[in-house]
Amino acid sequence: QLQLVDSGGGLVQPGGSLRLSCTASGFTLDYYAIGWFRQAPGKEREGVSSISSSLAGSTYYADSVKGRFTISRDNAKNTVYLQMNSLKPEDTAIYYCAARNTYYPTSEYYAHPHEYDSWGQGTQVTVSS
Repeated sequence: QLQLVDSGGGLVQPGGSLRLSCTASGFTLDYYAIGWFRQAPGKEREGVSSISSSLAGSTYYADSVKGRFTISRDNAKNTVYLQMNSLKPEDTAIYYCAARNTYYPTSEYYAHPHEYDSWGQGTQVTVSS
């Protein structure tokens, strides 16, 4: 059974950093594109960042996180990371990772929730002083 576990959230002060992890079990991530999404109370789920399935790792970042967040993948560890620096209170949300099976290496990435097949359970990120 495909399962994604996202972790690494917590409480951090503005300007601080966190690294989120998305680890897969039951399948290998080699041919999966991975996305990170977030949902704040009363708001719709929005795309934060995504990475393609190929080793080249084409990436996408929402304008609100460009220059602050970095997505990366370690296929040997079956894990995708989201390094979040210079965090702001408006980054507070539940963060979810999601996977889409592309069946072969491709440089395509996917930025919308409906494009993904499997989801993690979410990890809370709170940025507050």
